[in-house]
Amino acid sequence: MNATRPAHPIKLYGSAISGHVHRVRLFLSMLGLPFEIIELDLKKRASRTPEFLARNPFGQVPVIEDGETTLADSNAILVYLNARYSPDPARWMPADPVGAARVQRWFSVAAGPLANGPAAARIMALFAPSADPTETVTRSHALLTVMEMHLTQQRFLAGPAATLADIANYAYVAHAPEGSVSLDAYPHVREWLARIEALPGFVPMVRTPVGLAAVPL
Repeated sequence: MNATRPAHPIKLYGSAISGHVHRVRLFLSMLGLPFEIIELDLKKRASRTPEFLARNPFGQVPVIEDGETTLADSNAILVYLNARYSPDPARWMPADPVGAARVQRWFSVAAGPLANGPAAARIMALFAPSADPTETVTRSHALLTVMEMHLTQQRFLAGPAATLADIANYAYVAHAPEGSVSLDAYPHVREWLARIEALPGFVPMVRTPVGLAAVPL
């Protein structure tokens, strides 16, 4: 059992509106680890300053500082936090080859179809509202259709229990309506989101009133 804890609060550099940042914040909360959020103004290119680029030359958030360890890339950070601090690392990243591969598959989805679909549609709504989102919204629904079919067979993405796969994919799916991507046609996806939101330590991501989310309920 991994019983270690950070000697000091982990520093999390990012923005509250970033789903990549939220997945790290969510897992830190679920593990009950002390952390400090350093909010960056992405509109003012705070992730492109020499100081930040020294932490991550790609200029992307999130970045964490855990003592002398500095790490970038949200999915890589999830793996690190799990291996370093989870009392039961196999709970979130299965140790068996098939289980680990299933999580990795959904990491790839998070970095590919999710980033280029719901995440990109939301970014367009936030930062480029005059751009035509049709193609991105279409890609988003293609992904959600696959996820809907997949979740008819199991409760979570990589198996019967939540894993890092679910943490990595949650935020941009939950906030897809902000990019004008409706979740109405995907009941199993919505049930999956609710299951994640019911997990101990869950914290929501800030809602941005754009896209379908701007429509009063």
